[in-house]
Amino acid sequence: MNPVTANVLQVSALVAALALAHRPFGDYMAAVYSSPRHLRVERWIYRCVGADPEAQMRWPAYLRGVLAFSLVGVLFLYAVQRFQDVLPLSLGFAPISPDQAFNTAASFVSNTNWQSYAGESAMGHLAQTAGLAVQNFVSAAVGMAVAVALVRGFARARTGELGNFWADLTRGVVRVLLPVAFVAAIVLVATGAVQNFAGPHEISTVSGGTQHLTGGAVASQEAIKELGTNGGGFYNANSAHPFENPNGFSNLLEIFLILLIPFSLPRTFGKMVGSVRQGYAIVAAMGVIWFAGVVAVTVAEYAHPGTAAQLAGGAMEGKEQRFGEGSSSLFAVSTTMTSTGAVNSFHDSFTAFGGGVTLLGMMLGEIAPGGVGSGLYGMLVMAVIAVFVAGLMVGRTPEYLGKKLGTREIKFAACYLLVTPALALGGTALAMALPDGEKAMTNVGPHGFSEVLYAYVSGSNNNGSAFAGFGADTPFFNTTIGLCMLLGRFLPMVFVLALAGSLARQTPVPATAGTLRTEKPLFTGLLVGAVLIITGLTFFPALALGPLAEGLS
Repeated sequence: MNPVTANVLQVSALVAALALAHRPFGDYMAAVYSSPRHLRVERWIYRCVGADPEAQMRWPAYLRGVLAFSLVGVLFLYAVQRFQDVLPLSLGFAPISPDQAFNTAASFVSNTNWQSYAGESAMGHLAQTAGLAVQNFVSAAVGMAVAVALVRGFARARTGELGNFWADLTRGVVRVLLPVAFVAAIVLVATGAVQNFAGPHEISTVSGGTQHLTGGAVASQEAIKELGTNGGGFYNANSAHPFENPNGFSNLLEIFLILLIPFSLPRTFGKMVGSVRQGYAIVAAMGVIWFAGVVAVTVAEYAHPGTAAQLAGGAMEGKEQRFGEGSSSLFAVSTTMTSTGAVNSFHDSFTAFGGGVTLLGMMLGEIAPGGVGSGLYGMLVMAVIAVFVAGLMVGRTPEYLGKKLGTREIKFAACYLLVTPALALGGTALAMALPDGEKAMTNVGPHGFSEVLYAYVSGSNNNGSAFAGFGADTPFFNTTIGLCMLLGRFLPMVFVLALAGSLARQTPVPATAGTLRTEKPLFTGLLVGAVLIITGLTFFPALALGPLAEGLS
């Protein structure tokens, strides 16, 4: 079959599957977070942590729950890594160094899953399952809880109550993530993914040497790694490793899992605010940007001007023959436009413009469709900005879903938008000004700059992917990128929850003839434009120094 035809069919099948899942899965999540009932296992969890699931929280209390839970997660995961050698199932691996343990703990708790280590030669089975895999579940559930709190801010009136964090967290894990991940893990095992607690196996290589391959609970970790938009691989090669991603079907399944919750949450939003058309407007904006990214990267990789690339049918460096340019491009865009960070090819080997689009996908804030929870609340903040701009254009007070957007709300939205650019650009500038940045680059010129820029954009936006070859395992990068991951995750949550509390206290205003219809295609276009313009103004100079300069040279 012609590769282009195969890619079109693959994207069509993926879009069809997501469209079929959008309504029932989105409705199910709305029912989960709106249900007055608590399952028996949930009540047991509440008793264990001493939480009252019926107690309603205002935004400061909700935020304290998020921060306290995440702090405990960081400390626990750090301790597991530092004492790995004395814990069971360590496979004889040494404890992780202090700076790398901090970086990894910050990474997995913040849903970034940036890795400066090779998993199969550094982490034992206990650290992988009880440490990293557990955080894959709960960090994703934290993002979903914050998104639901913001949705309640739009849906509720004359109250500052946003729900109960402990109930939202528990329901996200028990009712959403665990069941889907369980089924997905079984399917991955059926396709050939590894699932065991075996130690290293010595095998003979084609060159006559030997190699040690570590087994492990790979399929179960792979399932939640993609479903929770985490991205941390059991193996250093991530989803390019055949034990994690055995064939073309598993590859497409993993992409589907990455996009399932982010593309379904807008339906949850529409159901909870009482207008599913509002959800359609949000998911349409997400879909337009995602599809444009897929087309752009695919064209860039197929149209590489080099002679070798033309003979091979496209730029094949850094891509497996199993998947080729089309599947690699689809996977790359889907992971960088969510907060996943998983890779089935290496973005460092993409063409300048192809790699630039993956970088831009993160710079957008990973809102098309974004991470689990973070994509929805990021796009809703952008919707607030878009409505505000539209209000300025027509000279009236902006309103969104019956809530007036005054000075207080716009300040929260503006602060949200400024956090990650400040961290990403500030971190890049610091690294480039010090010898550490130059030593870590494996390339010179614009491509080397792109490696450093990509690392800090990935960390600050909680993505976790990297330009392969970048030497990030140093105390400087482990510490600075670790801080960027924590601040990039939790500072925006502060402003999102503050915005939610401000909206929930308002009395809804009735729609008038001058009210902007935010469920119409016109608003979807305005929202897409606002996303691209704000990102372009913020990051264009950095892109011009990196991928654009490389591509035009």
